[in-house]
Amino acid sequence: MRQRTNQYLSHGSRLKNGGIKLKIKMKIYRFNPEKDHESHYDIFFVEANPNDRILDCLNKIRWEQDSSLAYRMSCAHGVCGSDAVNINGIPVLACQKLIKDYDSTEEMLIEPIKFFPIIKDLTVDMEPFFNRIKAIQPNLPPQTFDSSTVKERLQTIEERSRIDDAVKCILCGCCVSACPVILEQEQRFIGPAAILRAQKYIFDSRRNDATERMHVMEKPYGIWGCKSYYMCTVVCPKKIKVTEQILKTKKKIIKEFHPKSE
Repeated sequence: MRQRTNQYLSHGSRLKNGGIKLKIKMKIYRFNPEKDHESHYDIFFVEANPNDRILDCLNKIRWEQDSSLAYRMSCAHGVCGSDAVNINGIPVLACQKLIKDYDSTEEMLIEPIKFFPIIKDLTVDMEPFFNRIKAIQPNLPPQTFDSSTVKERLQTIEERSRIDDAVKCILCGCCVSACPVILEQEQRFIGPAAILRAQKYIFDSRRNDATERMHVMEKPYGIWGCKSYYMCTVVCPKKIKVTEQILKTKKKIIKEFHPKSE
């Protein structure tokens, strides 16, 4: 801890209240389709405390240095998933990462998450992502329930635990932007987020359309496109074991549709 504190003081200053103010160098990707023919990077210096979020620094830049900087944010507390960016090559939520999570003596590279079309600066078009989420839906009429006879659809703790991880997903897109299959092999692969969403429905004891949903997963570029690189699990800001849930879904599909012959 003393070594880290000395590192801060070497390029920062101690505040009157005992805190430490650092001078952070940020290299930020810029692209404005209305005037830029190609992308470029701008350098900004921001004064920040070790416990400041990266989102706080982006806000300071927009408020105090360059109001044209574009990025998404909403709740600013890791719930909405709207402020995903690449920091030093890794997709993260800007509101979850703190200055002290990085080497503040080094330049911090901030870019839009990969794979998605860029709208402006750090803002990307998420339509390809949500199209994948929609693609997992089977062509079935909505489920109907007789409210006069069924007031609640109860689940046991064990039944609920089967979908605990999938329920945590906030659809931020980090897993898709880190997926080696999508980035390097097959862009039409449906991706980890869509499979995780399908897993939630397939293992939900309150639903009766699991078979149809598993058939959807077996379509071209579906679940079998996953090669278990585990990058989705590594970068997930909600700590979801994405790859594990995908493997559970594969196992269920094999058991239901492709059992070994006696």
